[in-house]
Amino acid sequence: MKTIIITGSTDGIGKLTALKLAKDGNTVYIHGRSEAKVNAVVEEIKSASNNKNINGLVADFSDLKAVKNLADHIKKEIPKIDILINNAGILKSPISKTKDGLDIRMTVNYLAPYVLTTNILSILKISEAPRVINLSSAAQSSVNESVLNGDEEVTDNNSYAQSKLALTMWSFELAKNEPNITIIAVNPGSLLNTKMAKEAYGQHWSPAEKGVNVLYDLATSKEYNNGSGKYFDNDKGAFSKAHEDAYSIEKIKNLIKFTEKFSL
Repeated sequence: MKTIIITGSTDGIGKLTALKLAKDGNTVYIHGRSEAKVNAVVEEIKSASNNKNINGLVADFSDLKAVKNLADHIKKEIPKIDILINNAGILKSPISKTKDGLDIRMTVNYLAPYVLTTNILSILKISEAPRVINLSSAAQSSVNESVLNGDEEVTDNNSYAQSKLALTMWSFELAKNEPNITIIAVNPGSLLNTKMAKEAYGQHWSPAEKGVNVLYDLATSKEYNNGSGKYFDNDKGAFSKAHEDAYSIEKIKNLIKFTEKFSL
């Protein structure tokens, strides 16, 4: 049995994936920003899966200090992590900036998973076959440093697309630097039937289960043992090419150099 953390798992495909993995008997950590909601989902999944090894983690991913504190808590409380699914994400938001003046989407979708993952790498490395699954998107747009550092505001969709490309670029770099960890970026499917799609577009193209099934498979199947450093496009049902910037050594180097200052 595996020990699994899924960020942003109090609703949507994160919650459904947590339930599917819990039914297999794994130890699953549910994460969200509301303690009450996390606790409620933990109890719900315990009951639905008949698995008592379900636990909660609380942190607001728009606050990078809170993310670092969460990483410290994980290192103290969890002996090893086999699978980390960086699922937490935001598109529509009543605010465009965090309390630190950073773009809200860039922070939640890219900087927070970067800070969390880099700070708990030591726990992942204890696992025999660790995996990190990063939720990218079909929407990918060239990363603008002024958006990344909060100096320029762009549309919700544009900052979202930039954040997802940044996450993909970092996934490729992390895979190169950590050959013993399988790291896969995935577009779980466009306009799945989730709260995010409904709030943003008022419609969906595919059931949420399409995303759940691909996350489950990428996290657990031996078929993807050699998938590290790749981008899986679930709209195509196969590994595919990400945005061209994800293959630019120079652009990745600049992104990581800029991002490192946020790792606290």
